Amino acid sequence: MKYETDSRIVKEGQIFVAIKGHTVDGHDYIENAIKNGAISIVTDRDIKVSVPYKKVKDTEKYLQKLLVKEYSHEFKDLKIIGVTGTNGKTTTCYLIYQLLKELGQKVAYIGTIGFYYNDKYQELSNTTPDILHLYKLLLEAKENNIKYIVMEVSSHALSLGRVSGIDFDIAAFTNLTQDHLDYHDTMSEYLKAKIKIIDNLKKDGILILNSDDKASYKFKHNHIFTVGTNGNYKIISYTYNPDSTVINFSIEEKNYQVKTNLINNFNIYNYLMCLAVINNLGFNIEEIISKTNKIYPPKGRCETIKVNNSYAVIDFAHTPDAVEKIIRAYKELKIGRVITVVGCGGDRDPKKRPIMGSLATSLSDEVIFTSDNPRTEDPDAIIKDIIKENNDDNYQVIVDRKKAIIAGINKLKDNDFLLILGKGHEDYQIIGHEKIHFSDIEILKENMPKK
Repeated sequence: MKYETDSRIVKEGQIFVAIKGHTVDGHDYIENAIKNGAISIVTDRDIKVSVPYKKVKDTEKYLQKLLVKEYSHEFKDLKIIGVTGTNGKTTTCYLIYQLLKELGQKVAYIGTIGFYYNDKYQELSNTTPDILHLYKLLLEAKENNIKYIVMEVSSHALSLGRVSGIDFDIAAFTNLTQDHLDYHDTMSEYLKAKIKIIDNLKKDGILILNSDDKASYKFKHNHIFTVGTNGNYKIISYTYNPDSTVINFSIEEKNYQVKTNLINNFNIYNYLMCLAVINNLGFNIEEIISKTNKIYPPKGRCETIKVNNSYAVIDFAHTPDAVEKIIRAYKELKIGRVITVVGCGGDRDPKKRPIMGSLATSLSDEVIFTSDNPRTEDPDAIIKDIIKENNDDNYQVIVDRKKAIIAGINKLKDNDFLLILGKGHEDYQIIGHEKIHFSDIEILKENMPKK
C-alpha cells in the first residue's frame, strides 16, 4: 500500500495523506511523516515542506477515490459478506466466521471484536475501520489465501464511504432500533444509512433480511431471502435453558431442529441469519446443523459465568432494544430474579437514556445504575438523565462501576441472574479522552464468592 494517513507508521517511499479528523488533524504531523520516509504529501492547504505536495479540496474523499481506483480490483476473488443493523451484527458475523471455519473454509472476520483469520488476531478501533485500514486488512487476508470475508458494516461506515469499492456477495440486515441519533439525528436518516449497504451489493448478490423487523421492508433488491416467523427461513418454535437453545424452523416446508450454544430469543435470529448466509454460499442445511454444536457466542455477548448456584451474564447491550430483549429473555426463563447493572455512554445519543432507564427498572427485579464510558460528560449528570423519567423504586445508583458490579454479585441468591450490560468485550473505560483499563468480566471473576 503506497498511501498512509498515520505519520507514526509511514514507511520509506509512501505518500502521506493528511486528514483532518474529529480530534486529530493529520496536517500537524506532516513533518513527522516526512522524517519517517514520506516522499510526497496530499493536503487541503498550502504548506512549506521539503518534498512535493498535492493540494486537494477534501483529502479524505480524495484518498477514497484513489484507493477504489487503484486497489478495489484486488478484492474481486474474495467472497465478501456484509452485515448491518443496530443489534446482532457482531454475534451474527462471529457465528458465520466460526461455522465457515468448522466447514473447512479459509475465512476472516472484521468487526467490533477485532480482525480474525487463522490464528491471527488484531484489535480494531471501529466496528468498520476507515477505508485505508479496511483495504489493508482485505489485502492481508487475500495474501494469506483467505476465501471468505465476513464483516460488520456500521451506519457510520456506510455514511462516510468506508466500504467504497467493496462489493458484497451477500448483505444481511438484522434490525433497526434507536441508537446513534447523536450522529444521524432521526431514525429516518439512520435507516437511510443502513439501506446504503445495497449500493455495495453485487447485482447478482443476495440480500438477507429479518422480516420481523418492519424496517426490512424498505430494503429492495432482486434476490432477497428472509428470516423470521413468516420468513423463507421460518421460526416455528424454540425452547431455551441458561446455556442452550433448541430451535425448530422450516425452509420450503421442510422442518429442521437444531440445538445451539446460544441463549435468548434474539440469538435465534442471529443464528438463523448466519445459517441463511452460509446456506446461500452453497452449504446444505444438514451440514450446517452438524457443526452448530461447535460454535459459541463471541466474548461479551451473553457470556455466562456460574456464580455458585446463580449466574452472571456479561453483555454488550447498550441500546433500548438490546436492553429490553436481554432482560425479557432472562425473565422468560422463570428461574430466579433478574438483577441488572447498566449505564449509558457519555457524548452519545442522550435521548435513549431515560428510555433505557425505564426499561431496566420495569423489567428487572432490581437495577443498579452505574457509569459506562462517560467520556467528557459528568457521570452523575448521565445517570440523572437515565432516571429522570423513572417512576419505579427498585433501583439504586452506584456511579463507580466496579463497586456496582460487586454490589450486584452480593445480591445474588440461588438461581438469580446478574446482567452486567453495556460494555461486553471492552476492557476499558473512557474517562475524558483517556482509555483506562477496566474489564467487567475481570471484576466479576475477581469478586465472585468462594464456593
